[in-house]
Amino acid sequence: MSEQNVEQVGQPEPETNENQEYLAKINTQPSIAADLREVARVVFPANKDLDALPLYIDGPINVEGPSSAGSDTANQHPDDIISRRSVRIRPGRRVSFGSYFNAFPASYWRRWTVAESVVLRVRTTGAGSLIVYRSNARGVSQRVEDRRVTGETTCEFELTLAPFGDGGWYWFDLISDEEGMVLDAASWLVPSHGRPVGRVTLGVTTFNRPDYCVNTIKTIAGADGFDEVLDELIIVDQGNKLVQDEPGFAEAEKAMNGKLRMIRQGNMGGSGGFARNMYEVVEGRQGPDGVKKSDYVLILDDDILLESEGVLRAVAFADMCHTPSIVGGHMFDMYNKPLLNAYAEVVNPYRFLWGPIEDLGAVDFAERGLRSRPKLHRRWDADYNGWWMCLIPRTILEDIGLSLPVFIKWDDSEYSLRAKAAGYPTISLPGAAVWHVSWADKDDAVDWQAYFHERNRLIAALLHSPFAKGGRMLRESLTTDTKHVVSMQYYPAKSVLLAIQDVLAGPERLHEMLPTRMPEIRAMKDEYSDARVVKDPAELPPVRRAKPPKTMEAPKSPTKAQLIPWAVRTVLKQTLRPVRSMAKEYPEATVAHMDGHWSYLATLDSAIVSNAEGTGASWYRRDPAQVRELMAESVKLHAELLSRWDALSEQYRAALPEITSVDAWARTFAENGPAQ
Repeated sequence: MSEQNVEQVGQPEPETNENQEYLAKINTQPSIAADLREVARVVFPANKDLDALPLYIDGPINVEGPSSAGSDTANQHPDDIISRRSVRIRPGRRVSFGSYFNAFPASYWRRWTVAESVVLRVRTTGAGSLIVYRSNARGVSQRVEDRRVTGETTCEFELTLAPFGDGGWYWFDLISDEEGMVLDAASWLVPSHGRPVGRVTLGVTTFNRPDYCVNTIKTIAGADGFDEVLDELIIVDQGNKLVQDEPGFAEAEKAMNGKLRMIRQGNMGGSGGFARNMYEVVEGRQGPDGVKKSDYVLILDDDILLESEGVLRAVAFADMCHTPSIVGGHMFDMYNKPLLNAYAEVVNPYRFLWGPIEDLGAVDFAERGLRSRPKLHRRWDADYNGWWMCLIPRTILEDIGLSLPVFIKWDDSEYSLRAKAAGYPTISLPGAAVWHVSWADKDDAVDWQAYFHERNRLIAALLHSPFAKGGRMLRESLTTDTKHVVSMQYYPAKSVLLAIQDVLAGPERLHEMLPTRMPEIRAMKDEYSDARVVKDPAELPPVRRAKPPKTMEAPKSPTKAQLIPWAVRTVLKQTLRPVRSMAKEYPEATVAHMDGHWSYLATLDSAIVSNAEGTGASWYRRDPAQVRELMAESVKLHAELLSRWDALSEQYRAALPEITSVDAWARTFAENGPAQ
């Protein structure tokens, strides 16, 4: 077998009599193995969406820079996409399926499943060449095998998974002759090892997003291949704009053929909605043959566009795992479809902070495809997967319980940490994904969600931090709250302090607070000008300043070494220095959201600051009395957290089995009926 970079592969040699004899032989050969299960089908974007095409068909390898990338796909015509599984390759063209959705993530199958080999099956019409490639963990492409095809041809390749310990993918290219060719269908198959096909319940939780939900129902109802794996789709509606009242719902419900179930309950956030999906799977559903239980629950956010093929891949992967495993999907940007927000996410144990692995966030496949991104060819092991798309086996639910009752934030990451401690890994599976509204245009750290960021991070750290006193977390918490205060963000600063108070009160009231804490936090917004968003800037006073700054450049942020003395000086100045008289009536500056860094805002006495969505702005105004009150309380509460950390950790860990139990959640569901 020769090894060759994909860029060095030339056009096929003219067909000879020997080639014709070979083609006749392979076109009539029996299937490599009868006991094969289709685990990934080569697919193309629904509705011939060319924006998403770089995720399905890869351009040439980019050897000179982003400017040359994607030239193949840029010329792709919508008519070339014949169906979800079929595409036309124009005369003389070369098309590579070494793409995010159509390459085979061999290293993930090698590491986590019982599979030892994979079979590539390709059915084509027309004349040309079919070339199979693989990559290693360093992203080096290697030619595996090639065949000439003509007429109606089905080719099969048995490919070992042995060398994929640290990374690597399989894929194939098609090069058409002058008459052109068609890829009729292609798929990746693995020996079934006698494993049965698992059944899945899809679980969506929603709050006043009925249009998205109806679209998801239609996508699932129209998807091919779901009959064998789908038990039902459960939508937990926690809003007062009901999915069932949305235009098109009745038609979508009918198309589900009895596999759609709507459940209404009070708004208990994502954790309350997803816990209900989990609960329904654990408890099962009474049928004519007794209680029916799915093997998996696959939970989905409401504001998504679903690549339905990812559901089938997640189920097939989970069926073949060595041990029960959480199988997560990736999240692409709904409004910039080739942009992947995070490839694999981890929790930094010392900081106890979640996020993508370095350089694996904001991956734009429109700039460069999979083949020219060496870092994506290494296998990356995740600590958790977001619940925008996440499959959880019922056996894990029965062993470790349901979600924490924390409304939003950290419920997904805490669950995977809990599962990992019990011996169940989480795998973020390439090729399974949804499109979701991006976080780039949100700043939930300064709205009502600041409370949940703080409280739930603290709870997760008390439950799972391996370091004394939570490692660096308390220091970062105090720093974050101080930044809010010196930035005139008094609403999130107060929310953080309320979060700490609730953590200190212990875990007993978490279920009780689930439906009430969010509206209580949101009701506080009227007390703080920095939390009131004005949609029309003309309603706000004009910028005026008696003494403008000497330089037009924004102040530089302090270095790590300078941070603590800078913070002390800044807090003292903001505490003791009176507000400039003109700043009480007029803002001193208009600050774009992207420029609203705490080191700049700390130099102002008032400012108009736009929000992340670009829909309005708030008037930030410095208040020395608030600075004194908030900082004194912050220091006091953080000191109490530090002194009580070990006792609190024991308390929360002891309570965990009860507060995540089926019985505890059943009581909470019974007490929180539908929203009015």
